[in-house]
Amino acid sequence: MIEVSGLTVSYGTATALDHLTLSVRQGEMVALLGPNGAGKTTLANTLAGILTPASGQVVVSGRLALIPEGRQLFPDMSVADNLALGGWRSGQRDPSFVYDLLPRLAELSGRKAGVLSGGEQQMVAFGRAMMARPDVLVVDELSLGLAPTVTADLAEHLAELNRSRGLTVLLIEQNARLAFDLCRRAYVLESGRLVAEGESADLAGDPRVAGAYLGGAIT
Repeated sequence: MIEVSGLTVSYGTATALDHLTLSVRQGEMVALLGPNGAGKTTLANTLAGILTPASGQVVVSGRLALIPEGRQLFPDMSVADNLALGGWRSGQRDPSFVYDLLPRLAELSGRKAGVLSGGEQQMVAFGRAMMARPDVLVVDELSLGLAPTVTADLAEHLAELNRSRGLTVLLIEQNARLAFDLCRRAYVLESGRLVAEGESADLAGDPRVAGAYLGGAIT
């Protein structure tokens, strides 16, 4: 569903992604790990068509939706209106199926997005992306700024969508434990280049990866 080959993206003279190659197959959940400044958000924005590559190829099969880092909601608009904006490309403005997925959003539908908690805002961003009826979902920092219990709840919703609907997911994360728990395969990005890839279980046991992202191997 996602095929990236030799991708290079630059900001002026600074190279953010350097000949990056990765893939996500239909129905997979794949993680992309890396520290701040590694190029993770640059990849997300390139997949979404926000950025134009300097070279290389990006192929996305089907409709892609992005849950951006920092959520990027319209704070003075209601939850319902934020969700409706997510359905602009799909032509689907009825949020009923999103309310079925995330019942809490139905309770919050009339409230302004800007007054919600961080977890509630992330739920709105999640629902807004699903309004696009995507085949592929790119999630940029699901856990950013959220309490562990809130993150766990959102992660379960994501896993259920993958199980029940076959939704293909690229999960971009700094939280390696969360990423490895959710995704069978993972890539590790540093300074715009892939430094490791493989099965999550293998990467979790790799001393280099575990030392950098887990404080030691998972036991």
